[in-house]
Amino acid sequence: MSSHTHYGRNRQELAAIFHLAGPLIAAQLAHVLMVFTDTLMMGLLGPAELAAGGLGAASYAFVSIFCVGVLAAVGNLVAIRHGAKDIDGVTRLAQSGLWLGWVLALGAGTLLWNLEPLLRHFGQEAHNISGAMQFLGTLVFGLPGYMTFMALRGFTAAIGRPGPIMAISIVGALANFVLNYALIHGWFGLPTLGLAGIGLVTALVSNCMALVLAWYLMRHRAYMAYPLLTGLSRPRLEDIKELLRLGLPIGGTYAVESGMFVFAAMCMGAIGSQALAAHQIAIMSVYVAFMVPVGISYATTFRIGQHYGAGNLLAARRAGRLGIVSGACCMLGFALLFWLAPGVVVGLFVDRHDPAFAEIAALAVSLLAVAAWFELFDGVQNIAMGAIRGLKDGKTTFLVGLACYWAIGVPLAWLLAFPFGWGAHGVWWGLAGGLACAAIGLSVGFEWKIARLLRRQQVPAQLIAKASPGTA
Repeated sequence: MSSHTHYGRNRQELAAIFHLAGPLIAAQLAHVLMVFTDTLMMGLLGPAELAAGGLGAASYAFVSIFCVGVLAAVGNLVAIRHGAKDIDGVTRLAQSGLWLGWVLALGAGTLLWNLEPLLRHFGQEAHNISGAMQFLGTLVFGLPGYMTFMALRGFTAAIGRPGPIMAISIVGALANFVLNYALIHGWFGLPTLGLAGIGLVTALVSNCMALVLAWYLMRHRAYMAYPLLTGLSRPRLEDIKELLRLGLPIGGTYAVESGMFVFAAMCMGAIGSQALAAHQIAIMSVYVAFMVPVGISYATTFRIGQHYGAGNLLAARRAGRLGIVSGACCMLGFALLFWLAPGVVVGLFVDRHDPAFAEIAALAVSLLAVAAWFELFDGVQNIAMGAIRGLKDGKTTFLVGLACYWAIGVPLAWLLAFPFGWGAHGVWWGLAGGLACAAIGLSVGFEWKIARLLRRQQVPAQLIAKASPGTA
């Protein structure tokens, strides 16, 4: 293969990845805007509410991220079936994904509604627990809509149509901001419901977003080949089992990673409310940046899945490598931002000149300096994880994640924070260590997995010979 042909195929594959990634990144950022809005409104209520709401938000994120991880299998498997041109299989998997999402919403809501004893067991302060439960008590009603939206999102993005997700997510984020602000300030005679009102608005918006996306998919002619309503009332257990076989390890991976951050929040809560509030600001800043590699990760997963379903493993390898490298480049930019201008970032959340927030803001700024060091690792590990999932493998990501996050990241965070006395900074350096190990382990894992599949296929020469530009 000539260098010109190789370059052309790389360029076309990268263009295809970003054609998918662009709308998905925008949708992820819109979702973050909703979470940012919730955090901003908590800050407007006061430092105590910010700390309590942050605890509730971290708890919700841990539970919901597991459900989202399980539902990620919808997009993974739909992409593979789409690559194999199996229209009926795509439809069945999307329908089964909806059923799975509704069951997950019921289970997650029940758990969150009864979370108070667990928070008390982990030594959280009583006023933080009370505020967290107020927030969660209304937010859980958004879970059915959120799970529905995520299942349908995986379906439409995996068949190469991410546009509706972006549009609906942006409108939803703006609606969440306006309605939250109206409740906080009592506009139009609305009651000021505090933390419960913030959760209620987010729940309403989540359900409306799901209804709008479902309506769009039912009405647009591009989806006529996929009659999602036909047979929806009859769940197909075999398809649900297939989703669970891939989705449970993915959900487990998401959970162990999210659990590491929940553990960090618990450590901050044990250190004090000031540390917990600063952690919430810093982690939200990192979370915003993280949405860029998340979007690239989803796009990489779907591109690899499509190639894998079509039997073109060389193209799958190319998509994985390009996705990982492009994500690393993006995260270097965010690392520089956190290193050079942390005060500007923290100022988006709280007034740094307000004496009530002075200590919180100063600590958040110093935490972002630590975050600058692991932004690169955070992006690489997420995209490498998506690349492995695109090959219909969730177990590898779970095992690597479990080892890196909980055998390295969590113990290191506790050790540095308490026995070594580094406090809040020690927690964040521990997170950095876990993410660095995950980035290395998952990148190596993708190369090992794709090389193993190529050896099994035993026809790399034929693939190269028959591949058209941009596919191998």
